[in-house]
Amino acid sequence: MLTATFQSFGAPESVVSLEEQASLPLTPGHVRVRLLAAPINPADINYIQGVYGVNPELPASPGMEGCGEVIESTSPMFSIDDKVIFLKRGGLWKEEIITAAKDLIAVPAELDPLQACMLGINPLTALLMLEHFRLLTRGQCVIQNAANSNVGRCLLQIAKKKGIVTINVVRRSELFRELEVLGADHVLLDDSNLKQQVRALGLAPSLAINCVGGASALRQISVLAEDGVQVTYGAMSKKAIKVSNGAMIFKRLRLEGFWVTKWLESAERSIVQEAYQKLAHMVIAGELTQAIDTIYHLSDVQEALSHAQQEQRRGKILLRFGS
Repeated sequence: MLTATFQSFGAPESVVSLEEQASLPLTPGHVRVRLLAAPINPADINYIQGVYGVNPELPASPGMEGCGEVIESTSPMFSIDDKVIFLKRGGLWKEEIITAAKDLIAVPAELDPLQACMLGINPLTALLMLEHFRLLTRGQCVIQNAANSNVGRCLLQIAKKKGIVTINVVRRSELFRELEVLGADHVLLDDSNLKQQVRALGLAPSLAINCVGGASALRQISVLAEDGVQVTYGAMSKKAIKVSNGAMIFKRLRLEGFWVTKWLESAERSIVQEAYQKLAHMVIAGELTQAIDTIYHLSDVQEALSHAQQEQRRGKILLRFGS
C-alpha cells in the first residue's frame, strides 16, 4: 500500500515522501479500512513541521482526519462496506489503515466521502463551541472572528440551523458576500469601529468565538453582554489576550479554551457518535457544506502540500486514494 511518511520535521513539501508498505494481518478487535479521501488541514502542516500541540515519534505518517470504507473486520462493531471516519489523529495518509474499532465512527452510507472526510475536526469544533459553553436559544447572538476560516464557515451554518444570530467578523470586505450566501446574519470588519457597529445592530452577544487573539479578541470582549463567555480555539495573530480587570469584575466575563482533540479523548462514545450523526445529517440535507478547492491523488502529495499552504484558496485541498 502507498503511504506518505516523513523522517524529520520541516517544510512539508520537502520532508514528506511516498513509500510502499506491506499490508499487515488483522488482529482481533481491529478493522481494515480503505481510505477514500482526506483533507490537508493547518494541523497537518504543523504536525509535519513539528510545531503541533503534540509531536509524533519519527518516522511518521501525516493525516489528522479522513473517510474510508471497511474492507475487513474482526470487530462486531463494523461490517464490510461500512463508511467510517477516524477518531484517531495522525497517520491517515495511507491507502489502507488498520485500526482498533474504538477509533472509528460509522457515518451514513449516503454521505459524500469528500464531505465526510472533513467532518472530523472543523464541523465538530464549531458544533461543540456553540453547544457546550453557553446554551443559546433561537434568536440569541454569537460573535466570531476569523469567520471566513473553515471552523467559522461551519459555525455560521450550524448556528443558522439552530436559529442563532451570527455576527461574523473578518479582515476583508470582499468576504462579506460569500459569508452572507452561506447564511451569515451580519458580517463586519475587524477594526476599531467594531464596537460601534455591533451597538448599531442592537445586539449584545453572550458568546464569543475567538480564533485570533490580541486586539481582535479584546474587540470581541468589548461587545460581550454581561456574564458572557469567550471561547478561544486558535491564535492566528500569535498575540496574547490581555483583559481589563473591569471586564472581569463588572461584566463577570468568563474566558475558556477549547481543543477538540482533548474533548474526543474524554467524551463518552455515545456522545461523540451523536454529535457526528447530527453533523452528517446536516451535510446530507444540504445544511452544512465545506468548500473544496482542488483534489489531488496521494501520489501528488508534495504538490498538494505546497498548494495547501498558499493563501487565497477557495476551499480545502483534498487527497484521494486508490486507482
